[in-house]
Amino acid sequence: MVRYHDKSKYSANACKGTQMNSMMMLQTATALFLLTAVGGLVMAAIRFTSANNPPAWLAMAHGLLAGAGLTLLVYAALVVGVPFLAQVAAGLFVLAALGGVFLNLAYHQLDRPLPKGIIVVHAGLAVLAFVLLLIAVFT
Repeated sequence: MVRYHDKSKYSANACKGTQMNSMMMLQTATALFLLTAVGGLVMAAIRFTSANNPPAWLAMAHGLLAGAGLTLLVYAALVVGVPFLAQVAAGLFVLAALGGVFLNLAYHQLDRPLPKGIIVVHAGLAVLAFVLLLIAVFT
């Protein structure tokens, strides 16, 4: 037997809690990006203080957390709606993620030294996006 959803529960009145859900999603994404940043700082310290690349498990954890935060942020932006600064942050995080994917596939996976310039650009984009997200969440 096929069941059809009652569309009345999706009316405007049913979405009164949307702003709270949006803020909760932004706060959760912020926490995920904070954990991501800690891993990024550790990886940058390893790379800038030695000739070695960071361990693969740390790079994968960093990417996983960043991907989770970005997925949640983009979902909130597209489905629920978020402040403009959070939308800009999402765009910058996408650019930072593309830089991270490039670092991983073109260098880390091939066991080549990660180029410090690209690391700085990747981190700079992510920090700028994180600051904008913090402003969007706490104002």
